[in-house]
Amino acid sequence: MKKTLVAALAAAALALPLAAAAQTTTLRIVSAFPESSFYVTRLLTWIRSVNEEGKGVLQLNFIGGPKAIPTFEVGNAVRTGVVDMAMSTGAYYTNVFPESDALKLTRMPVAEQRRNGVFDYIQKVWAEKGNMVYLARIVEHQPFHLYLNKPIDKPDLKGLKIRVTPVYRDFFGALGATVLQTAPGELYTALERGVVDGYGWPIGGIFDNNWNDHTRYRVDPGFYDAEVSLLLNQDAWKKLSARQRDFLLTQVRLLENRNDYWKVYGEQETERQAKAGIKVIRLQGAQAQEYVDKAYAAGWAGIIKNSPVYGPKMRELFSQK
Repeated sequence: MKKTLVAALAAAALALPLAAAAQTTTLRIVSAFPESSFYVTRLLTWIRSVNEEGKGVLQLNFIGGPKAIPTFEVGNAVRTGVVDMAMSTGAYYTNVFPESDALKLTRMPVAEQRRNGVFDYIQKVWAEKGNMVYLARIVEHQPFHLYLNKPIDKPDLKGLKIRVTPVYRDFFGALGATVLQTAPGELYTALERGVVDGYGWPIGGIFDNNWNDHTRYRVDPGFYDAEVSLLLNQDAWKKLSARQRDFLLTQVRLLENRNDYWKVYGEQETERQAKAGIKVIRLQGAQAQEYVDKAYAAGWAGIIKNSPVYGPKMRELFSQK
């Protein structure tokens, strides 16, 4: 009898680690940005922290960047469940639903979006159109800029070939540019070979892929607000336990709550550009206002044209200051 009891207790003890392992879910996560980018460096630091804190609950397995899944296919990979989770920006998955590009047009920090209902509306649209859970915005306070290797003296890009993603296509087109879309990893070669005369990008990150080698000017003021977010396949979300969901939401909010970092980063990158010899073309007064106004007018016109149902509501919500 004692031997039977001891054997039973031993079996139960051995089963505990197995039960704990069975309760752990691993989510596969990819990045739409190259692994050389600072965005990915920061993501990997966060993933290590999540995996340490989430032992026995939830783990994240980083699959890779565009070499694993091409930049503009990441959105579809999340939608269909090829991967569970991704770090991307809305402009990179407009092939899934056009509304994703509207995130650049929000004129308030994500903390306020969570308070005033904007974040809830984003989640609604992302669920309906993309089969996604919009988890968190982890990059903000990063204005976009036009970078050039030829000077301009007014908001006019006629005769210039500018590399774009959907972020800037409508705006730079409205300024008269010939626009060409490429993935970030192809831009260096396009600049080197003279295929393009410039490109759009946030204030931070041009050094990640050595674009500064072929960048002579930055046009100020900036426009829009760069957005990078964490997305989760909706079916993967439904399979998580309540404990796992709570843990994941806590972790993404912790990362999102550190977004003031990007203000400091922007200042550092501005200084770094100056030291690298990148000159500033600073539009002044009425020209500067015209430039920024045209950016938002063109941005919203494109969103509403492609999304007559959701676009007007997004403009109403996102344009609050």
